Amino acid sequence: MATVRLAPIARKKLTLLPLVAAAYFMVSGGPYGLEDLVQSAGYGRALVVLAITPLLWALPTALMVGELASAIPEEGGYYEWVRRAMGPFWGFQEAWLSLAASVFDMALYPTLFVLYLGRIWPRMGDAHAALAVGVGVVAVCVLWNLAGAASVGTGSVVVGALLLAPFAVLSLEALLKPGVAAPPVVGPHLPLVMGVLVVMWNYMGWDNASTIAGEVENPQRTYPLGILLTVAAVAATYIIVVAAAWRTGIAPAAWETGAWVNVATAVGGRGLGLAVVGGGMLCGLGMMNALVLSYSRVPMAMAQDGMLPRVLARRDARTGAPWVSIVACAVAWSLSLGLGFERLIELDVMLAGLSIVLEFAALIVLRVREPGMARPFRVPGGLAGAVLLAVPPTLLLAAAVARNVGEQGLTSGLLIGLALVAAGPMVYVMMRSEAS
Repeated sequence: MATVRLAPIARKKLTLLPLVAAAYFMVSGGPYGLEDLVQSAGYGRALVVLAITPLLWALPTALMVGELASAIPEEGGYYEWVRRAMGPFWGFQEAWLSLAASVFDMALYPTLFVLYLGRIWPRMGDAHAALAVGVGVVAVCVLWNLAGAASVGTGSVVVGALLLAPFAVLSLEALLKPGVAAPPVVGPHLPLVMGVLVVMWNYMGWDNASTIAGEVENPQRTYPLGILLTVAAVAATYIIVVAAAWRTGIAPAAWETGAWVNVATAVGGRGLGLAVVGGGMLCGLGMMNALVLSYSRVPMAMAQDGMLPRVLARRDARTGAPWVSIVACAVAWSLSLGLGFERLIELDVMLAGLSIVLEFAALIVLRVREPGMARPFRVPGGLAGAVLLAVPPTLLLAAAVARNVGEQGLTSGLLIGLALVAAGPMVYVMMRSEAS
């Protein structure tokens, strides 16, 4: 398979602030989605999980991304790292796992958009109407991405400010006026492992910003700094808002997906509740938009390497956007719309988590095979430091999946995930056969 690397032709590149904003949406998009954690763990344990998870899961991954993205700042990101470290087979498996995870990951954000829109438009209870709106969200993000990476990054700054503003008000109101009338209790109570999976999902995606390296200004410096700033911003967003919500006195059992609207209404009235509804819709739109930017570069890079049809490498002559890859991915993502929120998270964490383990393997292998590689940012501690860095995320992923299997058995979601993992090598063999 011949490699044909095309230079990026985007006219305007991402600088630090737009990169941080885009990365924030690739990982977080605000506190939306944390409701299930509060219900399953309670406030105190929720804050402990939110504080520990970035140390065990997010920070090690961010440091790994910082080193590899600064050393190999190529479009395709994690696919290029694993391919260079361990060869085309494992590079393909990395891309396969990431793209398979994206099918479920990308269905989460239109689902969030529809969920919050349903708070003010009851028609979203109709499955057909919800599906139509979800497809519309995908279409808007496709059109936005066709305008180029810089447009997405700049838009993420604006959208991020708009969606976080209601939470800033909510936090201040809760701190100034503790103890409010509680929303009704909902049920059933979720197991703690589901809350942990939700937090892992909320702290996942640090490698996604790596796929647009060719469209970032001075990536060797910008990437490590941008990723570390994003880690701090995401952790602060979650911890401050959940701590403020604790002071309201609202029972943890009253939380469910979308409950931020009830909390905001109880704390600040209907106007603040509507602002949180709007923020929830912006969260779904902003995260979807930023991740279209990230995921669409992987099929493009694979097409340039001859692992996917060449047509996927086509780019817009004006903006540099890989328009064929964007459209093809959008069609695949739309197929998962309608799956339940918990099912989507279960599949996403499993598949994306395995791809992150491969990235840590690439970090270690490159330390052994290419010790002289220029690394503008380097994880401290030499080879031992790289190995130790991989241990906490790997153990946390294994423990979460094992606990989920122990509590729920081999669910259909886990079986689907295992089938997709097993399909990767078979698809690789098929693609090699067609190319030869």
